[in-house]
Amino acid sequence: MKPLTLMKSPRKSRWLPDNGAQLLENGEAFFPAVFDAISNAQHEVLVETFILFEDKVGLALHAALCEAARRGVQVDLLIDGFGSPDLSTRFVDELAAAGVHLRTFDPGRRWFGMRMNVLRRMHRKIVVTDGTRAFIGGINYAADHLADFGPEAKQDYAVELRGPIVDELRRFALRAIRSPRPALPQPQQPQQPKAGTAQAMLVTRDNVRHRNDIEQHYRIAIRAARKRVVIANAYFFPGWRVLHELRRAARRGVDVRLILQGQPDVPLARKAASLLYEHLQQDGVRIYEYCERPLHGKVAVVDDDWATVGSSNLDPLSLSLNLEANVILRDAGFARHLAQRLQHLIEHACKQVTPAPARSGWHPWAQLRATVVFHFMRRFPTWADWLPRHVPRLKLLRGSGGSAGADSAGAESHAR
Repeated sequence: MKPLTLMKSPRKSRWLPDNGAQLLENGEAFFPAVFDAISNAQHEVLVETFILFEDKVGLALHAALCEAARRGVQVDLLIDGFGSPDLSTRFVDELAAAGVHLRTFDPGRRWFGMRMNVLRRMHRKIVVTDGTRAFIGGINYAADHLADFGPEAKQDYAVELRGPIVDELRRFALRAIRSPRPALPQPQQPQQPKAGTAQAMLVTRDNVRHRNDIEQHYRIAIRAARKRVVIANAYFFPGWRVLHELRRAARRGVDVRLILQGQPDVPLARKAASLLYEHLQQDGVRIYEYCERPLHGKVAVVDDDWATVGSSNLDPLSLSLNLEANVILRDAGFARHLAQRLQHLIEHACKQVTPAPARSGWHPWAQLRATVVFHFMRRFPTWADWLPRHVPRLKLLRGSGGSAGADSAGAESHAR
């Protein structure tokens, strides 16, 4: 097999050298870094998020964005219509009055009080300031990403980036937020200085041309693994090809460890993942459940120098429906640090799931369940195309540089 550094990348993905990367664990590290970047921005702030709540974290973001816009910074904020449905009129109007361009991705009407626009969500979490600092990961703007929220506070990760990869994130975010509406003139971006030793790649998933890119990169890395694979993922129910690569890696002696939810915020997620445990454990995959609080992370480490941080879970929604973004890093220092933090979770906050005793005889229910699960995972990417496939819209909320209404249709066209 080819070594990891020589494996071919899917389609238009490209490695960019000379980047700096800093792991940010939970809101305690993430929010101060983001707010500092916004406070120091001089020209431009771009923010995409799935969830923005009107709590102490959301209000702090609101204040930082308004302050930046008032001092002349161009500020664009994109939220998801399903993830952020209940912002007050005052909250929105104050952003607009300050000059923040606030758009919502695919807003949907409620039917009998229920949100029906659940499919094909904008699930990314990206920040770029002045084209020099960028952030990407799984952390939303909500107080439940802080430990003082209590037992339901989430365990999660993001990464701060500097260097050439920031240009890539900026271009992607600009297309996502402003296209096809003409963008305001932008300051010329200087060539990014060398910021570190990491090679970095932005990998996205959409419903147009990049439907499987994130999943393909996971499979490439697992297939090339020689020492270890450590995956911490909140919602774990991947396709059969990812499961196949995990089992093959374990069979050839790779130390494969999964950190999954033990105290889930969505109980069904743990139940779904548990259906796969026996299937994986029989080939030597070790499974740990994080039991201190809900796990919300979407990170992985392979061997000594490959790591990924992003918004994509390994479940049908993220792999086949949602709009997602991960960064992949080749850097021994970053991979080592992330691996150490995940090992800390295993040692101090996880319980290992003991493989079930071997059964004797034929067990029809177990066989039926395994068959159904296997074929569901194998066929889901195809079935996903049968699900509602409306054209999502970006809506510029009232006062944000224009009147209320649809800002653009075909909001996924930027990914073409």
